Amino acid sequence: MQDRGGAQQPQVIAVVGMTATGKSALALDLAEALGGPDAVEIVNADAMQLYRGMDVGTAKLSLPERRGVAHHQLDVLDVTEEASVAAYQEAARADLAAVRARGRVPLLVGGSGLYVRAVLDHLDFPGTDPDVRAELEERAARLGTRPLHDELAARDPEAAARIDPRNTRRVVRALEVIALTGRPFSARLPEHVYAVPAVQLAIAVPRPELDARIAARTEQMMAHGLVEETERLLGQGLAEGVTASRAVGYAQAAEVVAGRMGREEAAEAISVATRQLARRQEKWFRRDPRVHWLPADPADALAAALPILQP
Repeated sequence: MQDRGGAQQPQVIAVVGMTATGKSALALDLAEALGGPDAVEIVNADAMQLYRGMDVGTAKLSLPERRGVAHHQLDVLDVTEEASVAAYQEAARADLAAVRARGRVPLLVGGSGLYVRAVLDHLDFPGTDPDVRAELEERAARLGTRPLHDELAARDPEAAARIDPRNTRRVVRALEVIALTGRPFSARLPEHVYAVPAVQLAIAVPRPELDARIAARTEQMMAHGLVEETERLLGQGLAEGVTASRAVGYAQAAEVVAGRMGREEAAEAISVATRQLARRQEKWFRRDPRVHWLPADPADALAAALPILQP
């Protein structure tokens, strides 16, 4: 296998892209085509699937659905813990290396763009400063996130354009990095250069079809117990979780549990938020010229992927 530059022998196959495009199914189809459970292992790159108990709302595959293929970086955090890209980078790279050491092919699968780049590319992460972080979080709690996002827009317009003004955690982190390094937060994202050579595959689903898939998936999640799962997780401290509590689906389901939103209203809010997430994911991955885009039909996607992976 070679990347588009034709230079390095890839060490990883990455199935990336937008939510609800069929990444998990394609990854398992590829695993079977490449030799099955004895030849391939999967490493998760979906930030919310790191959390134990967040199953229905993240479309996490159950054990039977994994077709016997080993999966890593699933269920490694409690909902009260904050997800760290730097910690994930170290753990996921170790998993990929261990898979290769066993003589198997590692598949990195997920749509969390920064997590994917953290694993594959030359990307370093500044540390944190509890005092700086606490001051920014206090301001966000007192004033709301919008003034902090406006400050970020003035200091680093590129970063502000990429970060949802409602995402307090990411806005605070961007301002923290600027305070600690004196450099724009966006400077952390260098050119697309592999540290871990890879072939990246994504499924190009037309927007109307993707929107329909998102609506259908939302209905399925609600029918399969998303609200009940959220209620259980709230009992385990979900509301206190800095990262997990903001997950699309769970934030809306929590409003149902609290009696502030009806199920139909929540389902529509989840669909809207998921469509917005998919748009952001598409912009992220379309910016990366190394991604090979595959057709939407599952059989066609597999047929198009296999020649790309040939030596």
